[in-house]
Amino acid sequence: MHRTFSLSHYLRNMNELILGILLPFAGTTLGAACVFLMKKDFSPLMQKSLTGFAAGVMVAASVWSLLIPSIESTGKEGIMSVVPAAVGFMAGILFLLFLDTIIPHQHIDSNQSEGPKSHLSKTAKMVFAVTLHNIPEGMAVGVALAGALEHNSFTPMAGAIALSIGIAIQNFPEGAIVSMPLHAAGNSRKKAFLMGTLSGVVEPIGAALTILLASIVLPVLPYLLAFAAGAMIYVVVEELIPETQQGTHSNAGTIGFAVGFLLMMILDVIL
Repeated sequence: MHRTFSLSHYLRNMNELILGILLPFAGTTLGAACVFLMKKDFSPLMQKSLTGFAAGVMVAASVWSLLIPSIESTGKEGIMSVVPAAVGFMAGILFLLFLDTIIPHQHIDSNQSEGPKSHLSKTAKMVFAVTLHNIPEGMAVGVALAGALEHNSFTPMAGAIALSIGIAIQNFPEGAIVSMPLHAAGNSRKKAFLMGTLSGVVEPIGAALTILLASIVLPVLPYLLAFAAGAMIYVVVEELIPETQQGTHSNAGTIGFAVGFLLMMILDVIL
């Protein structure tokens, strides 16, 4: 039976909501702070390992925290149980493809800009690239938390927090991967830290907006869970995995992927 959202309902779950919303952003901020602690940029071996780790976390989160709850929350059997997941998943893929096309951005390990031509600085384009990665993660956390408030049997609050923890863990190396190269490129440590931190600010904003729109979100919850999964898989396949397989130390990216996948799977199953 569905519960009606009310202020008191939110207040009872306020601690979990705040924790779930802020954990991913805290992970990005702590990772960006590595620029104050380390004198050199990450080695290619370390960068590929961390990128692979982030990809593994995102794939496992997409399956256990988003796609499976999407199918279960329909309350149907057979082919009809997977239709919302299939539609939402493809919509998420196409949405990120659209953003990838209209937003100018540049990846840290590339000298070529993507998207429409613009006069933005290379630093700004790098931040936009990471922000693109973080959009689906913020959506995923927000949808999972909103779903936990209403459909606790399908997306329990502990599962939503597990997703938030997993995203925070993979955001730590992501924040460092942003701030360290920015400093190595000539930016001050403070500016590199600020840029690395700002790249993750879209996550708590997206999560909070999703929760505030819960009354609109919940009727199409199965579609939105799968939508977030599709968006994250797009990032993994389009950006993260290719980055781990270029040049030397590709095996490190593969091992990092396996470790991240297993860690997120264990977190989700245990919690």
